[in-house]
Amino acid sequence: MKRTKIIGTGSYLPDRIMTNQDWEKRVDTSDEWITTRTGIKERHISAPDEATSDMVVQAAQRAIENAGIQKSDIDMIIVGTISPDTPYPSTANWVQKKMGIQPIPSFDVSAACSGFIYGLITADSMIKTGMAKKILVAGGECMTKVMDWEDRATCVLFGDGAGAAVVEATEEERGILSSMWGADGNLGKLLYQPAGGSAMPATLETVEKKLHTVHMEGNQVFKHAVLRMQEAAQTALQKAGLSVEDVDLYIPHQANIRIIEATINRAKIPLEKTFINIDKIGNMSSATIPVAMDQAVQQGRLKEGDHLLLSAFGAGFTWGGMVIRM
Repeated sequence: MKRTKIIGTGSYLPDRIMTNQDWEKRVDTSDEWITTRTGIKERHISAPDEATSDMVVQAAQRAIENAGIQKSDIDMIIVGTISPDTPYPSTANWVQKKMGIQPIPSFDVSAACSGFIYGLITADSMIKTGMAKKILVAGGECMTKVMDWEDRATCVLFGDGAGAAVVEATEEERGILSSMWGADGNLGKLLYQPAGGSAMPATLETVEKKLHTVHMEGNQVFKHAVLRMQEAAQTALQKAGLSVEDVDLYIPHQANIRIIEATINRAKIPLEKTFINIDKIGNMSSATIPVAMDQAVQQGRLKEGDHLLLSAFGAGFTWGGMVIRM
C-alpha cells in the first residue's frame, strides 16, 4: 500500500528574541505571571520587513537540503498560515516565487494552529491519488504582527517562525499511518480576528478599535483545547492500531504548558515522551509542530523507525491528530 513519508524537515526562527523581562517593560505583567500560566520564557519576533513567506522560504530550503533533493523536484506547495503575506495571492504562491520554483500547484491552508496537520493530511491525499510526487508542506506565522501589543492577556503568548517538511510516496512500512481532523465553527468567536474580511472590512474605526488583532476567551479555549487534543491523539493511535506504549515521541501544539500537561495526563502519555519547547518559542500557531519536528530530529529525539504522534487544536475551532512512522 502506498504511504506518504517525510524525507526532510527544516525550520527557521527570527533572530530577535523577546523575553518575559522585555514584556515587563511594556505591559502590566511579570516573568512569574507569564511563566506559571503559560510556560513561556521567551519568543522570537520577526523583523519589520520580514513576511511569513520569507520565513517559510528559509525553513523550506533547509527541508529540501535535508531531504537530499533539488527544489525543482517539488511539484506542490502547501502552507498552513493565518498570518499570510497578503489575502491573495496565497503565501504559498509567494514562497514559490521567492524560491524560483516552476509553476506548480501552490495554496494555503487556513486552520490556525492545526494548519500543519491539515496540510499533511491534504498532502497525504494528493500523494495517494497520484496528484503529486514530492510535496513541500509548511507552517509559518508572523503572529506578532496580528496581535494587540497592549493586551497583556494575549500579547505575551505569541511568537514568529516557520517549519517545513518534504513528503513523498513510499512502499515501505513507514510514513503516515493514520490521521484525523475536525472543526466546529459554532465556537469560532471564542478565538478569532474580527475585522479584515468581508464580514467586517477594514475601516478607520476597525483599526482604532484594534479589531484586526487576536481576540480570545482564554478559559473557554483552554477547556476545548484539552478535550480535542486528547481526542485527536487517542483517535489517531486507535486508527493506526497502536497504543500509548508504542509512541516514541509525542509533539503537541505548543500553546500553553498547562494545556500540554492536562492533555498528556488525560491521554496517559508520559512526560518524557513529550516534546516541549514552548518556553523558547511561545505559540507560533501552525508553525509550532513543524518547528518542533525539525528540532526533535536535530536533537536526535526523532529517528528513522520511531512512532511519532501529533495533535493540535486551534481557532475555528479546528483540531487534528496523526501517527507517523519516521
